[in-house]
Amino acid sequence: MVYVTLSAAILAEIIGTLLMQRSDGFSRLWPTVGTLSLYVVAFTLLAQTLKTMEVGVAYGIWSGAGTAVVAAIGIVFLGEGVSVLKVGGVLLVVAGVVLLNVGGAH
Repeated sequence: MVYVTLSAAILAEIIGTLLMQRSDGFSRLWPTVGTLSLYVVAFTLLAQTLKTMEVGVAYGIWSGAGTAVVAAIGIVFLGEGVSVLKVGGVLLVVAGVVLLNVGGAH
């Protein structure tokens, strides 16, 4: 159940981040409201996750997975540039998340 809660927190953070780009520096009302609402949801779910998961593992997975997915969405769907270094960086983030998860599992 803890991974379901953490996954929902990650999804809320990803969507909130994508809406943040659409908010145009918080100058557009609805994307701003969506961003703020989804970040409240993300942090609330992360806080619930921390009741049963180590903070280093939970935050590492939450931030790393969010970073990797947003970077991939930017490259695939938003026309952001791709380079060997960018792909390598995302792969290192994913590797770090996997290692944190393996190291934190008991």
